[in-house]
Amino acid sequence: GAVTEVSFSFLLTMAMGSNSHQTTYVVIGLAAIVTGVALWWTLSSKKDVPKGEGASSSSKSLPAKDVYGASSGITPTKSNVRSASTPKTSKSPSPQPPKEDSDDKTLHRRIEEIDRKGKALFKDKKFLQAAEVFTEALNLIEQSRKPSSASPSSEKTQSSLTRQVITLTNNRSAMYEKASLPDLALSDCDIVLSLDPSHTKARTRRLRILESQSRHKEALVEVCALQLKFMNDNRDKMRIGLPPAGPPPVPQSKIEELVTLIQPLEMEKMLEGMKDKSVETRALPSTYTILQLLKSFSGYNKWMSEAARGGTVAKFTSQLEDLLDHIPRKNVEAFVDNASVKATLLSHRGRRYAFEKNFEKAVVDFDEAFTLVDDSTGKEEEDHEKVKEEITKAMGQEEYVRLLEWVGMCRHLRYDLDGALKCYEKCSELEPLNTELLVKRAGVKMDGSKHDEAELLFAEALSLDSSASDALLHRANLRMLQQRADDAKSDLEACIRLFPNNLLARLRLATVYMAKEDLIGAKRMLEQAAENDPESSEVHCYRGEMYFAEGDFASAKEEFEKAMKCDPHNPTPYVNAALAVVNTPPSGGAVMPDVNEAVRLLEKAVEVDPMFHAAYVQLGQMKLSMATDLSKAREVIALYDKGLEYCRTPEELKDICNMRILTVAQIDAAHALHMETLNMQ
Repeated sequence: GAVTEVSFSFLLTMAMGSNSHQTTYVVIGLAAIVTGVALWWTLSSKKDVPKGEGASSSSKSLPAKDVYGASSGITPTKSNVRSASTPKTSKSPSPQPPKEDSDDKTLHRRIEEIDRKGKALFKDKKFLQAAEVFTEALNLIEQSRKPSSASPSSEKTQSSLTRQVITLTNNRSAMYEKASLPDLALSDCDIVLSLDPSHTKARTRRLRILESQSRHKEALVEVCALQLKFMNDNRDKMRIGLPPAGPPPVPQSKIEELVTLIQPLEMEKMLEGMKDKSVETRALPSTYTILQLLKSFSGYNKWMSEAARGGTVAKFTSQLEDLLDHIPRKNVEAFVDNASVKATLLSHRGRRYAFEKNFEKAVVDFDEAFTLVDDSTGKEEEDHEKVKEEITKAMGQEEYVRLLEWVGMCRHLRYDLDGALKCYEKCSELEPLNTELLVKRAGVKMDGSKHDEAELLFAEALSLDSSASDALLHRANLRMLQQRADDAKSDLEACIRLFPNNLLARLRLATVYMAKEDLIGAKRMLEQAAENDPESSEVHCYRGEMYFAEGDFASAKEEFEKAMKCDPHNPTPYVNAALAVVNTPPSGGAVMPDVNEAVRLLEKAVEVDPMFHAAYVQLGQMKLSMATDLSKAREVIALYDKGLEYCRTPEELKDICNMRILTVAQIDAAHALHMETLNMQ
């Protein structure tokens, strides 16, 4: 589908046929739901720093007034101007305002004189002396301030003085930055922003300094604050579809750069948390994902029919209950016989559970059977290796290999790659001509990003049997990951020539055609796939993608809905339908797409497959855009945290991690701006 995702890369390609063109649809979907959170990144040319500001590289003098210095209406509870003292360059006595300075006009005139002196020093590049002069003016204001009066003139005076404090402090901050005193510059930025949170120059300078100090998280908050202010300033125009007044203050590339710099440390923390989880506690992928993986192997129908004929769960349970417990180890023959029979029954019941799609119980049975065969409770005994050998022999090679193969699959599903590989390699030692085992080993190598080793295993399988459809099908997936579309196409065409009814091969080939932007070829493959299985959820999903690519969102949504009906457990059509909804132009007088319906569909996708991490990314963005207050916005962080719990690989972590980083920064930025919501509607 437009966003086909599975739990990890091997399943992503082998089980679901994830499409390389899907990212495009994700971007389209996000663009359609832009509200207060989507930051008009497409308008990404960088805005020049206003001339005259201290941060400018120009030597021109500062303007008489800072255009961003108007009061926001916030009255400071106390003055912090003394917290950023100026390094002394010359001894200068504290100014003692003459009596006539108590007059408002005289005071302002005196401040303007000092301000002009500071700007002249700035023009001469005497930055510390200029900073000292601005401090002189600030001290003058501090000394002249009196307790607030109830009279209108007193309130007016206080407001005017506050604006002067903002302008002078901002100018002094610029001087500190020019003089390579970043901590003092930051301190002054904090003062300005405490008085006027929307002060763009101070926030831009703070961003610049934080970046220079590699304080990337804090810098990202400043970027988001600048963007949120820009969105808020232009929201009336945007509501009626007009472009904003000028480009955003920060380009998209800066946001991406900062997120990229923050990401490694955040990823490291999350990966450490993943390592701390024991294999046994890791959740299995969804039933749908497991089935898609199992069906991708040619041996699927064989074991399914054997499991159907072999007996019911009740039958195997009854036989297990009839066995004696706690056979003494000293009676080796009886101990071995009991262990081999019990392991065989557990293995058969596990396959029956798998047949019934109860994979949680199947895994338990396979694990318990392997514990018996491996003599896990007797590892410290002297006869451990001999007992293991005898149990294996008593089971028979066929039973033992099939059990080991299932244990390998279960370990792979829980992303225990080393454990899975050991099982499969042992199976290959016993059945060296089994090409399906070689393909499964290649899949583990793919998940471990060992593509060259996977390639060798596929080649070995095909050297044993040039008609091995498993090897052709799954090697095509590897080649798609390697962006070798033509080679993937050749493998899939060979697979279809050998087995014309191979539905997965035709669906994968449709994916290749779509990646090559050959919609005619993709349509032809989908029509042939539909002839093989007209009720396939995947066929409807791919057909929906075709309509989506053509811009026919209504028809796309219809196909996605059919896919849901064919298999309600397939998460892909829910996400795709959500994207179709948000890309459908509003009708009936509506201004925005039906975001509530899109959210409902995405929540359903998460419900049917909690590991479908693409759904978390889309759902988080939509919920953030709809959040009526910051507490609702913080729920999006909790949603991302839930998605991160289910991630298995760095690739899965990356997208959700990035969105979480940005969401946290957006909420912190809104808080810094004293905004109560991110929603601009």
